[in-house]
Amino acid sequence: MNYKMQHIPISKAKRSGKKIKAEYITIHSTANEKSSAQNERDWLVNPSNNRTASWHIVVDEIEAIEAIPLDEIAYHAGSTQGNSTSIGIEICESGDRQKTLQNAVKLVAKMLQERGWGLDRLRRHFDWSEKDCPRILNYNNWEGWTKFKRDVSIELTYQDPSPWAKEAWKWGIENGIIDGKRPKDTATREEIITMIFRSKGEK
Repeated sequence: MNYKMQHIPISKAKRSGKKIKAEYITIHSTANEKSSAQNERDWLVNPSNNRTASWHIVVDEIEAIEAIPLDEIAYHAGSTQGNSTSIGIEICESGDRQKTLQNAVKLVAKMLQERGWGLDRLRRHFDWSEKDCPRILNYNNWEGWTKFKRDVSIELTYQDPSPWAKEAWKWGIENGIIDGKRPKDTATREEIITMIFRSKGEK
């Protein structure tokens, strides 16, 4: 995934330039099924956009774009506390949803890792202001949010396979036998039998 910095100019309604010391990462979705990350970034500087609303990073199936420096306030959480203590990430609702969510998971995991933070530092927009956001993760009483956090947790513990196992590991992923996430973990008996079951083409 490509990561671009395209910071918007200082402005009263979008980027005040005020410094913050972030303690959390707040997740949103764009509520626009046709807009890409670049479209969302460009909308922030569109003269017809007179809303006092902004965010730090937007991510889609192709790239992530940083529109406001991560040590500056953005107006995304619907509350003073949320705005002044968190980094806002918008997840696009257009394009390949699965790929977009995978990119968001990788981005968030990387940010947590860089800061030495755990999953307890993740927030929904809903947690700050009870807005139904990120709406793409709110199905089945926020089952999507639970899955998103689980995927971030898996990404945080991801390991590369040993050189001697890379070819076999790749084969296992390509054939749907393993998920490719835990090459050095000990497998339980039920996991082993499931892998054998899948290797024989069973579902």
